[in-house]
Amino acid sequence: ALFAALDEAFPNCPGPRTSTLLLSDLAKRRALETAFLVLSWHKMNKYMLNSYHYNAVIDACARTSKWMQALQLLHMTEESTVQTSIVTFNAAMSACEKGGKWKEALRLFSAMVQVE
Repeated sequence: ALFAALDEAFPNCPGPRTSTLLLSDLAKRRALETAFLVLSWHKMNKYMLNSYHYNAVIDACARTSKWMQALQLLHMTEESTVQTSIVTFNAAMSACEKGGKWKEALRLFSAMVQVE
C-alpha cells in the first residue's frame, strides 16, 4: 500500500531534497519501518540515493536504538557509490550507544578517523 501511495504521490522521481525531507521527518517520528520502505522504494525505482538519504534512515535507527540496522545501512553505503561522512558515522555511533554497544561505537569512531 505504501509503494502505491508513493507511486501516486511521485509519478516521476522525487527530487533528492524532497526525499531527504521525507526520510528525515520519518526519523523524527521514529517511523523506522516506513523509512526502510521508502528507501527500498527508491532503490526499486532505481532513483539516485545519496548520503543524506542514508543518514536520515540511520538517524531513525539511532532514535529507535536499532544499532544492528544502522550498521547494516552503513555497510550498504560502503559497498555502494554513496560517500559516507562524519554525519553517517556519528548517526551509526549514536545507534550503537543507545543500544548499549559501546565497543561497536568505538570501532566506528576508529574507522571514521581512518576514513576522514
